[in-house]
Amino acid sequence: MDLSNLEKVLENEPKYRLNQANEAVFKNFISDWSEATFFSKDLRDKLNKECPLEIKADVLVSKKEDSIKARIKLKDGLMIETVLMRHSSPTKSGQQIANPQSNLKLVGDKDGRNTVCVSSQVGCPLGCLFCATGKMGFKRNLSADEIIEQVIFFSRLLKIEGSSVTNVTFMGMGEPFLNYDNVIKAVKIFNDPKYFNIGVRSISISTAGIIEGIKKLSEESLHVNLAISLHAPNDKLRKELMPIDKKYPLEEVLKAVDEYIEKTKRKVMFEYVLIKGVNDSDECAKQLSKLMKKPLYFVNLILYNKTGSFEPSETKRVEKFKAILEKLKIRYTQRYRFGDDINAACGQFIISK
Repeated sequence: MDLSNLEKVLENEPKYRLNQANEAVFKNFISDWSEATFFSKDLRDKLNKECPLEIKADVLVSKKEDSIKARIKLKDGLMIETVLMRHSSPTKSGQQIANPQSNLKLVGDKDGRNTVCVSSQVGCPLGCLFCATGKMGFKRNLSADEIIEQVIFFSRLLKIEGSSVTNVTFMGMGEPFLNYDNVIKAVKIFNDPKYFNIGVRSISISTAGIIEGIKKLSEESLHVNLAISLHAPNDKLRKELMPIDKKYPLEEVLKAVDEYIEKTKRKVMFEYVLIKGVNDSDECAKQLSKLMKKPLYFVNLILYNKTGSFEPSETKRVEKFKAILEKLKIRYTQRYRFGDDINAACGQFIISK
């Protein structure tokens, strides 16, 4: 898909034509300009040539039928992954789908949440040991249009059943705050009533602790949800798992978070992936509890999804870990596992060479 020339193509047309085009793309989610019958055939042909709407992607549907992973091919040939997570009766199950926009039929509860986990970079430069994306290295930042394209792709699928994307999370490939301007531009378009009209409280940005990004976000007139990828309760362990901690140690990250909360009065989520024998001990739970005492902090526990040499924490250990948090009155939730059978779960996004 390439909308970069849209305004140029329509510059000699009446001004309302651009509004019609935007409504067709962002409200009606057309996949070919031939569907825009309010334009002349010549104009539709020109738009198809100079502003194509095709999104090239391969798709996998999970066995639980609650997740759809799309591997999207970008204009320069690079690829990214994005996932639709359905919080209700989901899709018709299937294998890999060659032409998803025409072949995939969705059925299910139209009242459930439909969350798209978007990527903000091709690869990731942070190299967290438990994350598959970090293993592929960093290629480049995504443009705002390339971020938006991921949500358009799933919006087209959901349109079949009369449903829509309700939530967006920046928790896919890459570190969003290392592509700050494009991420914020995309967020504003997601929120804009003229485009997707997704409420800011339904948009979440996750960062490994890029302090400059946290500070910038606190100055925005946005109230999106902020999440911090924590994953260890002390700097020694966090440096081993997340090299970024060497540049942004916990004390400085938490100070930036506190300043963010003071300015925005918003809760902040701390993501903590539970890895067997690494960060799931009683002592880790106690140390985590000491960090999480602030009123607007809460913890999101994530069971590790297999990406390498680590193993997920065992059920009994997870329950003991949670019991310690409860005893010490720490607010927490446990993330439901989406799409682990199709490598679409947290930390599993990767494009092999």
